[in-house]
Amino acid sequence: MNSFEIYSEMEDNLQAIYRSRLLTEILLSLNENSRKLSQLREITGSTSQAIIPKLRKLEEDYIIETKGREYCLTPIGKIVTSEIADSFATVGTINKFKYFWSTHCMEEIPISLLKEIGCLYNSKIFHDRRTKILNVYTNQLKTIKEAEHIYGISSVITEGYADSISEKVKEGVPVELIVPFHVAEELKQSPYAEKLEVLKSYNNFQLIYNNEDLKMGLIVTDKRLALSLYKRSGIEYDITTGLFSSDPKAIEWGERLFGYYKTHSEVKLHGNYAL
Repeated sequence: MNSFEIYSEMEDNLQAIYRSRLLTEILLSLNENSRKLSQLREITGSTSQAIIPKLRKLEEDYIIETKGREYCLTPIGKIVTSEIADSFATVGTINKFKYFWSTHCMEEIPISLLKEIGCLYNSKIFHDRRTKILNVYTNQLKTIKEAEHIYGISSVITEGYADSISEKVKEGVPVELIVPFHVAEELKQSPYAEKLEVLKSYNNFQLIYNNEDLKMGLIVTDKRLALSLYKRSGIEYDITTGLFSSDPKAIEWGERLFGYYKTHSEVKLHGNYAL
């Protein structure tokens, strides 16, 4: 049975939830914690007369149950409500940053993580402006400076970026950096070759080679996520726009994105670091 056939069969059940603002608010509220009727009234702004029939219907469907004087989700209810919450977060993140997504190349983000893009809802888009030249770059360097550990994917390299990474490595901060082929070639040239030579004795630094032409820039630290993408054409890396977040969900999402490319990269050892 395909998705269309499932929808046709379950249409009434689905619409019963999504068409009812009050029903959805009750479920999302209970997804956070168990609630008393008085708390549900306060959260939804509705009367007991309006809420109670919804609660009875949810109990009949074994979506919620009562424990003492509180309503809570059943195991089935937790599954249903979690999917509802995720769908809202996904649509919300797409709409909130629609211009960013529509003008940049998203193909480098694996489908498994695109499905979890709702984790980025509590993010901000930074732009370079006439009054804030290099705003994105400055905030990327700030993200590195404040980090206690760093995971990165670098599609471009600058001396400022290289110096910031080197400084953190020398401080003893664990750093793992993935670079595509063209950046690896640049790192063999001056002044980067000399900087890497200095880092050969540091076991807290790993440079990982990826044979693909990665179209993104990623910095994930214990405190922050910074994500930059190529423009929609896939030719030009956009250094003037970036997505930043300090939300733990966004940071975890960034760690999974880094982990995906680490798994799909070649590690070629050279001294005590990878190249």
